[in-house]
Amino acid sequence: MRERAVEFPLSSEIALLRRSWWLHDARWYQAVKSRFGQEAANELNAEVMRFVARRVATLYSRRKPTPPDSGPREVAAVLQELAGLMFTRAMVRLDATEFDEADGVWETEVSEHFALKMLAASRSLEGYDCPCLDLRAGWFEGIGVTADDEVVACMREGAESCRFRACLKASD
Repeated sequence: MRERAVEFPLSSEIALLRRSWWLHDARWYQAVKSRFGQEAANELNAEVMRFVARRVATLYSRRKPTPPDSGPREVAAVLQELAGLMFTRAMVRLDATEFDEADGVWETEVSEHFALKMLAASRSLEGYDCPCLDLRAGWFEGIGVTADDEVVACMREGAESCRFRACLKASD
């Protein structure tokens, strides 16, 4: 007799899919690190992260384009929605803060980051280069927004949270 597959609510299926994808990503990183070294793992991780983020943002933008005259609050809200598509809130907690509408600047705080916890648990945190700016660059590219982006603080380096400062650039 054939048993029926367990049925989950759609939200549970989506959360399981996200966690499984990120588990694959973690194992892939570990395999590259073991076989080719930390530098190769960091470089490829950043490259792939940017690609995936850009793809997610591009698909998102097809359904909900970001207007060209969007200010920092609107762009920050889009980034939060993209984070919600890629991660559960328990995995990554990302909140926009410190808005300066006149200069097109805002900060983003990441107060929860599962990847850093997993890397620490697997004793792989030392030598890990966070691909956060690559991920964010992929999001910006995918939604068609040009921004300067910098790390202000990083949990990997001992800060309580990761902070990023982005500044929108005028489109040409």
